[in-house]
This record gives sequence, structure tokens and C-alpha cells, in this order.
Amino acid sequence: MERARAMSGGFDVTPLPNSPFGGLLRLRAPAGPDYTRALIAAAEAEPHAIPAALAEYEGLLLVPGLHGMAQDPALLVRLSRLFGEEVENYHETLTEPTKVHETVPEILVVSNMPPASKPPPPLPNPPRTADGGLPMQYPHRRGWHTDQSYRRPPPDISLFFAAIAVPKGQGQTLFANCAGAYEALPAATKARIAHLDGLHVMPGSGRSPDAIRAGKTPKPLAPHEQPQRQPLVRIHPVTGKPSLYLCEEGQLDWINGPVVGMEPGPDGEGGGLIRELMSHLTQPQFTYAQDWDDGDMIIWDNRCLVHAATWFDADRHQRLMWRTTVRGNPGPEYAGERRSWIPQREAEPA
Repeated sequence: MERARAMSGGFDVTPLPNSPFGGLLRLRAPAGPDYTRALIAAAEAEPHAIPAALAEYEGLLLVPGLHGMAQDPALLVRLSRLFGEEVENYHETLTEPTKVHETVPEILVVSNMPPASKPPPPLPNPPRTADGGLPMQYPHRRGWHTDQSYRRPPPDISLFFAAIAVPKGQGQTLFANCAGAYEALPAATKARIAHLDGLHVMPGSGRSPDAIRAGKTPKPLAPHEQPQRQPLVRIHPVTGKPSLYLCEEGQLDWINGPVVGMEPGPDGEGGGLIRELMSHLTQPQFTYAQDWDDGDMIIWDNRCLVHAATWFDADRHQRLMWRTTVRGNPGPEYAGERRSWIPQREAEPA
């Protein structure tokens, strides 16, 4: 059943087309040459309007037409501050300098253009589903994750802006609704996972099933890089809804996990549970594929969504995306924790 049209502040919010969840947000006033600035000014005038719409529409908002942001990247940071005062400064969180915007350190650059030079993920195998569609469901689609789950406390909100998009049909961003997927689980599965923790670790640490099976030596991890426990079922601090909170293979520790207290390893009981949950979570009724246009922005809630990137032809097309990360309201289970990813000597006050 189609959800009712939502009117919030100076904005029109309608259900996101071709998606089982999410909203499409536009400024109610007519578009003009200063549309981006007008939208941000309206958002700042009623600072609770867009965050409230994000919660109402299950953690996903598409905001199209923000072409002015490409010329003034600081506008992305202004909009990000509506979701919390703490917008991550990537120069302060051990991020590679080539991935940080040259003038706005709160922006992570995701691009195949120098200096970021990030290659796209590989095509799935096979590259299309049996009916010719875009593969979405794990394990056919790989790479599903939630941002920085290998940190405690983990972040709240991500904003992702397309300064230069690739042609439609390539370079999509896929999203899955973890709260909706949790609600649809059988009661026995909910009881089984109610008090379990996943063991999350930074990508590239050599603790994935593929790395283990290949006999690769895992990367030695410094104290601030250690795997972090996260609940498989997380209560959203704003909506109060329970939600699956997990990633698939590249962002979990499959040597000591991936599920704390269960048989570890790629073929252990914990691995079987993760695969079962990921396959369930990425079914069509819980997923959406964003085909980008220049000027599109997606706002998503890491506390109740996972996402994945898709392939694009990097030899023929340039892609430039900017991301900000907002943190500060992870929920009461993280209250008072120091930041796991900051070396202790830097985290301590002077």
C-alpha cells in the first residue's frame, strides 16, 4: 500500500519511486539558479524537518537537483550539520590524504580520478541475473556494508553527493532496509540473534573468508585497529525500532568471528548465520538501487541501512562523489565510550 504524501517544513517529501522504502525530498518553492542555497537555507530555518523526514522514510532520502553544491562543497557540510554537530574531519581520523577533499576536510572523495584514484568494484559473476536484471541479493552481489562499523561508537548518518555521475546503468549505489528485514524474520531467528554480537574489522585487514582460504597472512593490527564487537540487533536511538546491524565478508573478522561466541572461521556456525542473514536482508522487498544524476544527493542512516557499490567503466568514464559522515547519537549502549579508532595517546586530553 502506498504511503501518504508527507509535507514537512518548506519541503515536499513523497515515497521514493521504484523502492519499498525511502523518500524523495524537494524544496516546495520553484527551482531556480540558486536552488541549492535556497534548499539549505530552508533546511537551516527548520532544522528538524529533514532529520524527521529521514526517520519517517526509514533512513533513506534522495534529494535531487543540488547542482550548486559542486561549485561550493562547503554547502554539503552545512547540510550535514543538521544531523548532528559533529561532522567528521577526515584529516583527524587517520584517513589517507588523497581521499580527503583538498579544501574541505569534512569531505571524503570517492572517485576514480586522481588523486583519489579509487577503482570501482568488480562486476558480479555472472554480471546480470537470470532475467537480465541488476544483481542485488547476497552472495551474487558482494560488498554490502554499513559505514565504519569497525569503529566504536559507529557513525550515524552519511550524505553522498554526485558531483560527476557516470551514465545510467553503471555506478549505482544499492541500499537495504535492515529494520524492515528484521521485522520480517521468523520469531525463532529473532530469538536466536537477540543477544549476539558480530566482530567487525576494517577492510583490507586480511581477515575475510577469501584471504583465509588463500592462506594469506593477516595484517598486524595496532591497538586502535582492533576488531570491534557490534550487536547483530541494534535498537535505533530515534525510532526505537530494532534493526539488523551487520556487514558481509570484507568488513567482518572471520578469524576470531564473525559472530562472537559461535564457531569461528569461513565454514563455522557463525559464518553460516551471517550468510543466512545477509541473503535475507538483500531480498528485493528490502532493497533499492540508486542510478545517479549529477547533483543528486542521498542521505542515509547507517544505524538501520546497509549499502553496496556497483561497477562502472572506469576506462571510459570519470566519477566524482563526495561523502560526509555525521556522528554523535549511536544509542545508549555506547554511552561514555572513547573512540576506538583514535590512538590512545591522541585521544587523551592534553
